[in-house]
Amino acid sequence: MTIEIVYEDARWQALDLDVLVERAARETLSHLGYDAHDYGFDLLACDDARIAALNSEFRDKSTPTNVLSWPSEERGAQDDGDDPDLLDPEWDAELGDIAIAFDTCHREAEAANKSMADHVTHLVIHAVLHLLGYDHIRDQDATLMEGIEVQILGKLGIDNPYI
Repeated sequence: MTIEIVYEDARWQALDLDVLVERAARETLSHLGYDAHDYGFDLLACDDARIAALNSEFRDKSTPTNVLSWPSEERGAQDDGDDPDLLDPEWDAELGDIAIAFDTCHREAEAANKSMADHVTHLVIHAVLHLLGYDHIRDQDATLMEGIEVQILGKLGIDNPYI
């Protein structure tokens, strides 16, 4: 697996973000039947100011958020609740890009009384699923995506974040 991490905010390095990201991404791909060695993505480890600018530019929302993702291809399912298109490692090796904001993630982890590592692991799984074509805009898509997240988190020994 090829993961390129750009650290714009040094606070991420104390969390061993590279280890968390690799573990979460590998488990996500493996859970869905993919060989993680065939795929990669880039991740920007930033702060709230940077992610707010990205959120404004790409989503017309001028507020910070925890994580953003940009799939390299549109892979989403046409019908609500269906799985996205299958990946082909020959054509889909580069999954896309992710940005994650330290400040928002830290606030959310504290508010939920969970470790930053567990919260970030969940958000990386969530973002990788977006790169793979999963989404949560439609109800059945959200149910499918959240169910997959919970299964993967359970394999990693992390509690269901949705209860």
